[in-house]
Amino acid sequence: MGEKELGKACANRMKREWNSKNIIAVTGGSTMAEVANSLSPDEASKKLTFVPARGGIGEAVQNQANTIVEKMAQKAQASYRVLYVPDQLSGEVYASFQKEPAIKEVISQIKSADMIIHGIGDAMAMAERRNSSPEMLKKLLDGNAVGEAFGYYYDENGKVVHKVLTVGIQLDDLSPEKRVITVAGGKTKAKAIRSYMKGAPSSTVLITDEAAAQELIQGNYTP
Repeated sequence: MGEKELGKACANRMKREWNSKNIIAVTGGSTMAEVANSLSPDEASKKLTFVPARGGIGEAVQNQANTIVEKMAQKAQASYRVLYVPDQLSGEVYASFQKEPAIKEVISQIKSADMIIHGIGDAMAMAERRNSSPEMLKKLLDGNAVGEAFGYYYDENGKVVHKVLTVGIQLDDLSPEKRVITVAGGKTKAKAIRSYMKGAPSSTVLITDEAAAQELIQGNYTP
């Protein structure tokens, strides 16, 4: 199953559940872009607001959360908000962003999202995409980081090895009453999926493909 099929499966699951939701937070990535392509409107979707789960990242424009949120809203005939802040920040800049009224308003909506749709990244690939420092790359290697979600890097046991200072959804925001839909597939993502799912909220639904599922069942991660 490719990204297109994963996107379609996620879109179908979203539509089954969004009649009782108000705000949907979405991360970036190519799989999320395919989810956006698969959405279509109904009566419930017109009452939704789509928001980016976090600030931007060094993705191609079409795969950035703000772009995907806008596309989802267009496809579902819904409303949307964008968040124009970098994905990772220094402590000083982070503190100043938190005080900015327009940003505070969007962050408040993000944190009150009823549904969160996100992907899972390979730890080292995500770190390189973020142009991480040699020191941070060493920290991830030394900590055996394999997966990444919401700016958190995990080892194979689901332990957080490093956390990037980001504006938006934090792990603490994933309370049991929120529906979390995790979308990731492919044999090479099995380690990353397993590391995240070990500590995922109980309300999480994983949408994956046969290749990743077989690896997860067998516990066989040999490339």
